[in-house]
Amino acid sequence: MELRQLEYFVAVATDLSFTAAAQRTYTTQPNISAQMRALEREWGTPLFDRVGRTVTLTSAGRAALPHARAALDQAGAAAQAVADVQQVLRGSLAVGMVDGCTIGALFAAMGDFRRAHPGVDLSLSEDESPRLADRVRTGDLDIALVGSAARPPAGLAEFTVISEPIVVVVPRGHRLAAASAATVDDLRDEPIVALPVGAGIRTVFDRATGGLPVAMAATSPAAVAELVIGGLGIGVLSASIAAAHTSTLRALPLVGADDPALLSLVWRADPTAATAAFVDVARRRFGRATDRPA
Repeated sequence: MELRQLEYFVAVATDLSFTAAAQRTYTTQPNISAQMRALEREWGTPLFDRVGRTVTLTSAGRAALPHARAALDQAGAAAQAVADVQQVLRGSLAVGMVDGCTIGALFAAMGDFRRAHPGVDLSLSEDESPRLADRVRTGDLDIALVGSAARPPAGLAEFTVISEPIVVVVPRGHRLAAASAATVDDLRDEPIVALPVGAGIRTVFDRATGGLPVAMAATSPAAVAELVIGGLGIGVLSASIAAAHTSTLRALPLVGADDPALLSLVWRADPTAATAAFVDVARRRFGRATDRPA
């Protein structure tokens, strides 16, 4: 008995058609028929009832099917284990990132991973942080870079890349530019520019202000900064991002915004080999990153 025969047997049992099974396994119908006859001779019993073009499993075939599937699964797992030991990863890795992400360390980590594991099909998608966390939980994504407030998303393995306070930013000529801090009352009559709902910075802001209305939502911190520089409102950013715009903007602590804004990589507690390898690469990249996330 050969694994290829078991593969053909499972294909015929699944499709109940020798022709369809041949297409599924990229072989010919006469070859599958010959291999099934050889398997039946070896096992000493028919596995299929063949009446015209109709194919059904015999009782022996039904009994053998789950064991054949299990044997193929085990063979695949063994091959993957050997590949993992040899660091020749196969399969896929679906990476998610928060909308508008411009974090160079993430992209550098993906480049490092691609060069180290060219056999892995690497993909990237953007979404809002809460949806990214849900997609990791359901297996739609393997790993994601997400923003949150105070604590990373629950129920997932993670490492926090950044934890820092939020600030209010105003143009240098703004009435609040000379203040030492901003209060919620200072902001009530001002148009506010912030990241979308679900971003970590936005969540901290909404909690601290009781949900003051936001006039404009931009998907990247750089866009928030540019809108404020253009005179379209008061911005909400992380402290380090604001520090990159000190020549044009003044950053003020927001009274009552005590929770930090976080950016974290999150993945399931039972990661695939590809996910675990990417985590290792990302830890090294973020360990020497100079970017500061949203």
